Amino acid sequence: MLDLPIIQKQENGRVRKPDWLRVKLPIGENYKKVRQLVDQYNLHTICQSGNCPNMGECWGAGTATFMILGNVCTRSCSFCAVKTGRPPEYDEDEPSRVAEAILKMQVKHAVITSVNRDELKDRGAEIWYQTVRKVKEASPQTTIETLIPDVKANWEALTRMISAGQEVVSHNMETVEALYRKVRPQAKYQRSLDQIKITKEFGKRTKSGIMVGLGETEEQVFKIMDDLVVHGCDVLTIGQYLQPTKMHIDVHEFIHPDQFARYKEVGLEKGFDFVESGPLVRSSYHAERHL
Repeated sequence: MLDLPIIQKQENGRVRKPDWLRVKLPIGENYKKVRQLVDQYNLHTICQSGNCPNMGECWGAGTATFMILGNVCTRSCSFCAVKTGRPPEYDEDEPSRVAEAILKMQVKHAVITSVNRDELKDRGAEIWYQTVRKVKEASPQTTIETLIPDVKANWEALTRMISAGQEVVSHNMETVEALYRKVRPQAKYQRSLDQIKITKEFGKRTKSGIMVGLGETEEQVFKIMDDLVVHGCDVLTIGQYLQPTKMHIDVHEFIHPDQFARYKEVGLEKGFDFVESGPLVRSSYHAERHL
């Protein structure tokens, strides 16, 4: 790893964000328009539920990442700001509302994600399928990326999720193998790799994302790159982990932008078609470029 300053602390011991992690407050007419449409159609976005630092930029550009199947997740990952618990019944009309909102927003490239719904036999696959189909019917010119959850090796459900006509299918690994129990206690490293491999074999453009700053080493990042390439991943995003609340796992370090540049260079050398790497990068950031 490059010999660069990676962390700063205040006198009270709390971590202070470096200058390169400053973001602008969400403002502007486009931001207001997107917020109004999200509220009007009673939709959820990972931008809000995940406390995304790029919400102002993306909403200001008229784009958003829609989150279906509610906003309560059955998983309890130590990094994630999304609510956890027992989700309510899903809304069968949600696919139509998402499609109408995307049409009114005139979205050229839509990103759709969801919470984990482990309690459902099909992991929510049918709602996934119907949402993509409804968007394609309402707005045929819109391309779609679906950021799908871990289906716990229910490959029949996976096939249904990815067969609706979306152009890109993403599944985030989130972190390196050595940190899985700590960061993703209900997930399995190899199972997520297998999910990406099956998606690639189905003929889809594949994508995954990881966070850094959780205590991983450079060598461990290089290993997950190798594992992803071998399993057919086309696009990789790498961003800085930011602690949503005091209840979540601590930031171990702030990675310098030069290290992110190194990760991008190495990732391209290893065989990814595209690597989006930077402190504020999230899996859906600049997603339209990943086609």
